[in-house]
Amino acid sequence: MQMTIFTLPISMLLFFVLFFGIGFILNMLLRMTWIMAFVYPIITIFIVDKVRFIEYFTDSKSSFTELGTRFSHLALADILILSSGLAGAIGAGITMRILRKKGYRMF
Repeated sequence: MQMTIFTLPISMLLFFVLFFGIGFILNMLLRMTWIMAFVYPIITIFIVDKVRFIEYFTDSKSSFTELGTRFSHLALADILILSSGLAGAIGAGITMRILRKKGYRMF
């Protein structure tokens, strides 16, 4: 499937805003600043892989080989979109640190 020049920036913006928002809310509720930055790689694995989660434990070698193959065959557009989601998760952590340093307390 071909991605147009208009779809890529919109997708990147949506992933950034989505994971920034989720990260910001998780940071407020759990008071763990970098929680979304640590959870995001797991979410990325679930987005990219086609293997059931249980197979990572029952058939580890082939599951991780398949995952590595899928990551190495990602298109540039997919890498940019997933990277913008990671940037949103990191941005949420940075924002929370700045807000807490300035004296704002969330919950």
